[in-house]
Amino acid sequence: MAQKPQKKSREKKGRGHRAEHIVRHVASLRDGTHIIEHPDGRLERRKSETDWGRLAAMTDQEIEAAIADDPDWSDLWNWGEAALVIPPKKKAISIRVDEDVLNYFKKEGVGYQRRINAVLRSYMQQKRKKRA
Repeated sequence: MAQKPQKKSREKKGRGHRAEHIVRHVASLRDGTHIIEHPDGRLERRKSETDWGRLAAMTDQEIEAAIADDPDWSDLWNWGEAALVIPPKKKAISIRVDEDVLNYFKKEGVGYQRRINAVLRSYMQQKRKKRA
């Protein structure tokens, strides 16, 4: 998980990016890392590469100029095709898990319940794919 992710090529099929390159954001953690889910169900923790201090020091005009100079930005977003995605409602439950399993998730810090949910969701999706 500590590997630096390789930059994906921006192959296109029609108007959108190819599905195998799309990852889903699962959680943002207070330490600046994110949990993402790959199309194959694999979860990965990534450190944010954003230089927030530099960004905070930039003016709106500098940000607009940086966007205009970025070749990846021009074709990246098509808001006309955007869809509102509402995450499923969470249901509070009581569940018994082995102490070592709980400690494993808790040692990663705040958000351990979201990470447990992400693991369970990934398991569920893999089972659904096998049935289909």
